Amino acid sequence: MSTQKKRAFQIEAFKHRVVVDPKYAEKTWKVLEHAIHEIYNHNASGLSFEELYRNAYNMVLHKFGEKLYTGLVTTMTAHLKEISQSIESAQGEIFLDELNRKWVDHNKALQMIRDILMYMDRTFIPSNHKTPVHELGLNLWRDVVIHSSKTQARLLDTLLELVLRERNGEVINRGLMRNIIKMLMDLGLPVYQHDFEKHFLDVSANFYCCESQKFIETCDCGDYLKKAERRLNEELERVSHYLDPRSESKITNVVEKEMIESHMHTLVHMENSGLVSMLVDDKYEDLQRMYNLFRRVTAGLTIVKEVMTSFIRDTGKQLIMDPERLRDPVDFVQRLLDLKDKYDKVITMSFNNDKTFQNALNSSFEYFINLNARSPEFISLFVDDKLRRGLKGVGEEDVEIVLDKVMMLFRYLQEKDVFEKYYKQHLAKRLLSGKTISDDAERSLIVKLKTECGYQFTSKLEGMFTDMKTSHDTMQGFYAGQGTELGDGPTLSVQVLTTGSWPTQPSPPCNLPSEILGVCDRFRTYYLGTHNGRRLSWQTNMGTADLKATFGKGQKHELNVSTYQMCVLMLFNNVEQLTCKEIEQATAIPMSDLRRCLQSLACVKGKNVLRKEPMSKDIAEDDAFFFNDKFTSKFFKVKIGTVVAQRESEPENLETRQRVEEDRKPQIEAAIVRIMKSRRTLDHNNIVAEVTKQLQSRFLPNPVVIKKRIESLIEREFLERDKVDRKLYRYLA
Repeated sequence: MSTQKKRAFQIEAFKHRVVVDPKYAEKTWKVLEHAIHEIYNHNASGLSFEELYRNAYNMVLHKFGEKLYTGLVTTMTAHLKEISQSIESAQGEIFLDELNRKWVDHNKALQMIRDILMYMDRTFIPSNHKTPVHELGLNLWRDVVIHSSKTQARLLDTLLELVLRERNGEVINRGLMRNIIKMLMDLGLPVYQHDFEKHFLDVSANFYCCESQKFIETCDCGDYLKKAERRLNEELERVSHYLDPRSESKITNVVEKEMIESHMHTLVHMENSGLVSMLVDDKYEDLQRMYNLFRRVTAGLTIVKEVMTSFIRDTGKQLIMDPERLRDPVDFVQRLLDLKDKYDKVITMSFNNDKTFQNALNSSFEYFINLNARSPEFISLFVDDKLRRGLKGVGEEDVEIVLDKVMMLFRYLQEKDVFEKYYKQHLAKRLLSGKTISDDAERSLIVKLKTECGYQFTSKLEGMFTDMKTSHDTMQGFYAGQGTELGDGPTLSVQVLTTGSWPTQPSPPCNLPSEILGVCDRFRTYYLGTHNGRRLSWQTNMGTADLKATFGKGQKHELNVSTYQMCVLMLFNNVEQLTCKEIEQATAIPMSDLRRCLQSLACVKGKNVLRKEPMSKDIAEDDAFFFNDKFTSKFFKVKIGTVVAQRESEPENLETRQRVEEDRKPQIEAAIVRIMKSRRTLDHNNIVAEVTKQLQSRFLPNPVVIKKRIESLIEREFLERDKVDRKLYRYLA
């Protein structure tokens, strides 16, 4: 197989020589140099740019690019030295004007020169690693004009003086400032930063350090914050008008550090005008200004939050511990709600609904509300007051607002089971006396409680409503079947209460009047005949009655009384006078209840249907009571309430507490068993932590009580101790 021989190509020189004029380069450069002089002297209109471009093109083409470039540097440097002298000779305020005018001229000249030398810019300069024409012109301006010994310091001083004058309220030529600053930025960011920005920030820091010290000595907190805010806005405006946008964060940091961060503690704690005074006097604008300024500095809002939290805790503690306030539970709770509303408004209007401040407020309320062991009782009493009479005539939306506020306080309670105990008692009294303003409002609150704490929390409360409905149906059935046989006797309305759902306390039955006993027995027979396997026991301490009474001169009234009061009054149909002891023997009413009963019948002005001898508020066993013939009232219906403390007495409160503690024991044991059943083995500290976590939605269990319940479970062989590690427990299946 033959291989074909490859032929090599060669490029040969022209057969004839190209002769170049030895003085060509010098002549051409002279033409271009003259053109540059004319451009700087503002005589460019007579030049032929096409011819000049061709000359520059030919010089580069004929390898005279270095001569052209060197000549350009020399010529421009010479012109800029003249310009620099002209600028240096400018006096006073003309200095900046002259500098700006010469800078504009130089830029125009530079544009024309670059157009002429475009071919050199595109070919010779990149291949020889030279500085491009435009950049060269800027560098020469920087080195010859701006960094000249006489101009550099003078320019800085002039710029800083103008800024100071503007800060002191004078009007300056912002357009000229903008042009000069832009010139420095065009010369490169390092020039702007080194020649101006660095010194500008140092001078500003010193200025605001001195000014803030003067303000802090002469102004109150509100005025100081206004001045700081105004200074901050001025600096932002200054940046937008004539500084580099990148300077914004730097100058605002200076103002923030000198005017806010350096004086944070002094401002917050300033006497008669600091944060506490603002909170007390509801100065929402000042508080908002403080929040907006302090959020700009490190730990600023932390200081505000800590001072606010401390103040709210102290205020709340004073309210909680004030014995005068505790006398009226409804007013006490209303003050708590007012306090919460006040600080909610502060956080909404001034603190931008900041979650950290909301959390701080919530933790403060939770702290001081639980300092008073009676808070659950008082909140329940507040609800009772509102649902009895406080919300009459109020729209549904407003009722919901009040109930939501109550729920907010309820969430702060650690002993929710104590609230449940009292709420159940108060709800029972409202339902049985028919004094609730709205079943819808009652049910709405129960739904809220169920949402918050679960079905178990409200199951008994819902059972109470079910009983009321069932009782209504039962009474309709009773009168439908027995109506004709009852005749004109007393009308009976019975509420049948399911044991366990209602907060009934075992109470000895009192001796009902004979007029009532007959119809009561008929109802018992009817009810037990329609319901198998049930027992009925009369709760006479919980009932009410309406009595028709005739007083002196034939004056008639209808008295609304408790069952106990009815039993007492009916005795006076047959006798003129009875002592307290005799009434007790006749009715079998417990003496403590009887005393309250007699106080309300004989010692309350305007409702004293009985007379007492001797007249005093205290009831002794040998005090005598008479029917009061002279009783008058402008109302036909007279309601005689039982004299009873709105809040529990100390012994009653102690008794309720003991019942709550007893109720907690099985809950703690159930939690321990649940945990141990799933974990099988666990040490003591972890059991305590787990039990607390499980039960904290209802109450905070005491570690000592948890330990006792563990001991009880060990005795009953639900758990056992590890034989080696005595703090380790095992579950026994």
